[in-house]
Amino acid sequence: MDRKDNESPQGGTAQILSEFLEAAITSIVFLKGVYPSGAFERRRYMNLVVHKARHPELRDYIHSAVWGLLPFMQKGLVERVAVIFFNNDNMPVERFMFKLTVNQSYGSKVEEADLEFSLRSFLLKLSVSEPLTKVLPQSCRWEITSYFRSLPEAGSSKDAELWIPTDTKQWQKPPLITPIKSMSSEPLCVQLYLEHPSLNEPKP
Repeated sequence: MDRKDNESPQGGTAQILSEFLEAAITSIVFLKGVYPSGAFERRRYMNLVVHKARHPELRDYIHSAVWGLLPFMQKGLVERVAVIFFNNDNMPVERFMFKLTVNQSYGSKVEEADLEFSLRSFLLKLSVSEPLTKVLPQSCRWEITSYFRSLPEAGSSKDAELWIPTDTKQWQKPPLITPIKSMSSEPLCVQLYLEHPSLNEPKP
């Protein structure tokens, strides 16, 4: 996607981050085998071969969810983006968490190539992260959930109206966390980790 020359550092960073999240979330869904491999096609992104959803509804869901976050990532309002997989009881069994920080006080030009090089390593790590994950139950479902540092004001924009409070069930005990990859640079910090229910988590 074309980026404007006069774009703010936060705007340019958020746009690169949105493109990355769309590719990363698609890679996660492919990795977990929720859909047949024929539901995806291969494409090049950041000089890597990644997967893109072929099914229009799947592709549009991921695209609209991620790009709906763009104005909020530009303002530093988005704390985490999660890909959550549920069992038949609608309880989370696995969460891929992207923890995001976009420095709002950064005023220099963003070196796009350096940022993309750092984000590229996340896609490489994801492609070999299957041994860290759990086998999903049959007929599982999944969703994209965003955690905001502060909620956008209702009616402030059409983008805010796309997001609704989640009624997702939560774990009662702190989850088990498995780090996958992290980066810290200006103006962007990203952490990617897995969350699984604690061994002491009460059964539903």
